[in-house]
Formats: sequence, structure tokens, C-alpha cells
Amino acid sequence: MTFSRFSLLAVSRLITAVTLLFACIYSAQAKVFSLPSEGESVIGKEERIIAGREDTLTDIGRDNDVGYDEILNANPGVDAWMPQNGSTVVLPHLYLLPDAPRQGIVINAAEMRMYYYPKGTGTVESFPISIGRSDWNTPMGVTKITRKTANPVWYPTASVKQEHLANGDPLPSVVPAGPDNPLGKYALYLGLPAYLIHGTNNEYGIGMQVTHGCMRMYAPDIQRLYQTVPVGTSVRIVNQPYKAGWKEGVLYVEVHPWLEGTPSAHLNDTNLLTQLVKTRLSQYIDYPVDWQAVEQARIEANGVPMAVGPTVTPIALSQ
Repeated sequence: MTFSRFSLLAVSRLITAVTLLFACIYSAQAKVFSLPSEGESVIGKEERIIAGREDTLTDIGRDNDVGYDEILNANPGVDAWMPQNGSTVVLPHLYLLPDAPRQGIVINAAEMRMYYYPKGTGTVESFPISIGRSDWNTPMGVTKITRKTANPVWYPTASVKQEHLANGDPLPSVVPAGPDNPLGKYALYLGLPAYLIHGTNNEYGIGMQVTHGCMRMYAPDIQRLYQTVPVGTSVRIVNQPYKAGWKEGVLYVEVHPWLEGTPSAHLNDTNLLTQLVKTRLSQYIDYPVDWQAVEQARIEANGVPMAVGPTVTPIALSQ
């Protein structure tokens, strides 16, 4: 069989178009962002879509790589299960990077979101996650990826088996790979014994404080990490419900609800956000902060970055 020059050209163009299409779809799901310049912290942009007649916020969140609590907090006036047909839904794809080294994997438990900094790319990827319940807290600290497994086998710990038994749902000692395995299709094991980053067989829990301490992810997200994150990559887990940072001469704050189980002393301390903002201002002269907007952000705690001052060119103290 032979092809004319024009047929080969048409096939080449078709392959290129399909490749670009899949690249766009994959990139959109993965949420790959260019790293902001030094001294800046804001990535992404807020997006808005119109809810259809059959939509729920859960489905919209899953389709747009947003966690459950995250999309509810960003849309306080929208019914979670029956949003009004034609109503506007905020997709909170604008983020302040956590206050942590921009390397490896950084997990901010407070916002139930992961940030991955692929080495040498000048990019950051962001994914929603589930974290541990208040009685099974996800541990804070620094560890690393020790190994990766496709189709993992689950070995429930004694405490997990005891809890299930008390609830009338006894577990076997070994749960093989398959649709009944709560680890999903991929797992990344950490240097912290019994704690993993993994998929799930129940994606409706993504973005909630519901696990036994592990971090669950949507299927496309954990697959991407499995394929791209090298063994040995550092993993830093922090708890930062308050974040503040700059973008193009504007100061932003981002506030998330405190996690369940947070000591009341933190819940009632109204000065923590003020102190953080003042820390971000320490290197600049006379930036006019709107402190009323800062307090509004603290009260709303919707997880959406809010500008708390005008666009200016801050004058660095070092100049």
C-alpha cells in the first residue's frame, strides 16, 4: 500500500492535532503552573462556570480537580447537591504557595492540597487530597518517597482492623489489588511507617478530613505522580490555614477553616493572621494594607486568595 505526499501530510497533521488535544486535556487536569518569580507566591487564576441541570458541586469539583470542602467553601451560597440551573460556580484555581521550600512535594493539610515541584522544570503542580480525621491525624514533618507501587496490596493495621470490627465491618489481614481495595491503583510509600499517598475506590471523599492519616487522591492525579515523582523525593507536610503573599505589587491573603481537632487556643486567636501579614510587609515601606479586608478574609475562610491592598510598586528596604 502506498500513500501520496498529501495523504502523509494529512495523517501527520491529524497526529499533531490529536497529540496537542491530549496534551491540553492532560495539562488541564494536572494543573501545571509556572513558578512565580522570587518574592511572589500566587499561581493560577480563579475560574467560573455555569452549573447545568444535572450538576452537583461534588461532580463539578471532581471534573475540575477540586476537593469537596474546597469547592463548598468557595461557593457558600450554592446548594451542594442541587445547585440552581444556570447558577455561577467558582472554581478556586487561584492559590498562594505554602510557606515552605519550593522543592519536592509540599502538602498543606489545612487546605487539603498538595504542591509538587518537579526538579529543574520551573513549574509547580497542584492536586486536591484527603487527609486524616481528627482522631487519626496526618502527621506533620519532613519525610520522603521510599517506594512506588502499582496495583498495591493493602495490609490494614491492627488499629484499623479493630475499628472496623467494632463497627461490624471486619477486615481481612490482606486486601488484594482490585476494585475493593481502598488504595486504588497506585500508592507512594513514605518514610513514615503506615502512611501513604494513594488513590482510592471512593473519589467522593477527596478533599475531606476522612482518612486514617493517609493522603488520598483522584485517579488521574495519583497516576501522574506515580509516573513522574522519583523515589527519594522529599515530602514536607505542613498545616497553614493562613497564607499571605505577593503578586505583581498586590498583597493577597488566603484563609482556610481550621482543621477538626485544632486546639481552641488557635481557633480563638484573632492575631495570627495579622501577625502573618505584618511579616510579609516587613521588607517593604508603607504598603497600604486594607485591614478590614484582612479581617473579612479571616471571617469568611473560603480558601480563595483575596487582595488586601492596591496595586503598587512596593519599595524594598534594601534599596
